[in-house]
Amino acid sequence: MMFIMPVFAGGSSESGSELVVSTWGLSEDDLWAEVYEPFETENDATVILDVGNGQERFTKLQNDPRSTVDDIELAQLNAAQAKAAGILDPIKPEEIDDFENLIPAAQEIIASGSGAPYTLNSIGIVYNRENAGIEINEWTDLWDPALKGKIAIPDITTTFGPAFVIMASDAYGVDVTTDGGETAFKALSDLKPNVLRTYAKSSDVANLFQNGEVAVAVVGDFGLPIIQSADPDVEYVVPESGTYANFNVINITKNADDRDLAVKYINYRLNKDTQTRTAEVLNEAPTNGSVVLTPEIAANKTVGDIAARAKMVDFNFVNSVLESWVDQFNRIMNVR
Repeated sequence: MMFIMPVFAGGSSESGSELVVSTWGLSEDDLWAEVYEPFETENDATVILDVGNGQERFTKLQNDPRSTVDDIELAQLNAAQAKAAGILDPIKPEEIDDFENLIPAAQEIIASGSGAPYTLNSIGIVYNRENAGIEINEWTDLWDPALKGKIAIPDITTTFGPAFVIMASDAYGVDVTTDGGETAFKALSDLKPNVLRTYAKSSDVANLFQNGEVAVAVVGDFGLPIIQSADPDVEYVVPESGTYANFNVINITKNADDRDLAVKYINYRLNKDTQTRTAEVLNEAPTNGSVVLTPEIAANKTVGDIAARAKMVDFNFVNSVLESWVDQFNRIMNVR
């Protein structure tokens, strides 16, 4: 792996073509071994990464007409923003080699022009039972006074930030679309004494657990491996009352220099072999329905029973209120 500049990393520049992929910085070593290096070899190409938080990368792409990014990986929230901003070149179903093998929801997203979903994840609670001092089974347990100053929650601009706001409204028994989030922010205000920190990255949560600063965190399941490596005693709970799911999707940008190579990368991410490896190593629930997971590998992924009780976020609604939500969230949670 070669560093091009602080936010870019890539393989050898001696290959025939270059592909710039905008993505998260999570589990980079495993991604190089299981995805990028095999793709480079198969396509005589060099992969260069533009790494960062999803909101930051979307904003950078939106504001940089000279961007060199070819493929961008985003959560559905940011992908919806990018689509609305007109900065993507939608991929078509007929360009996807494994389209017929994808799960129906993934097919629908591609057909809508919203990108190619390569993994499904959901939100849950990770906690160290001894340090928490209580057993946690449900979302409402987060408001227990015993957890004062022990919780980390996702920042509003992260993948599951809006989903947690919606979950807070659910915990108080109100459909968030009926009051625009008023109940949700009352719930978050009540929760604030228990919240030590809001976070932007899963690695931040891992550090908080490793240092013993928090005992509980609300996280997406994709961040679980790095947190477990920092604190092997943590447990992961997806409450029986339900969870919210998110597809991570890949889109081609309007600026893509080599669209054919950008499409090949998407097809590589969606094929059965790649999705089998990433499910095993990266805790990514596959969107290719031909992938078969053992019970051990399926654990803590958004598949089976967890997928069955996962609800989808209405991102059109969220984007219509997000500016107000960001302001309210910051005034409640990020002002000390």
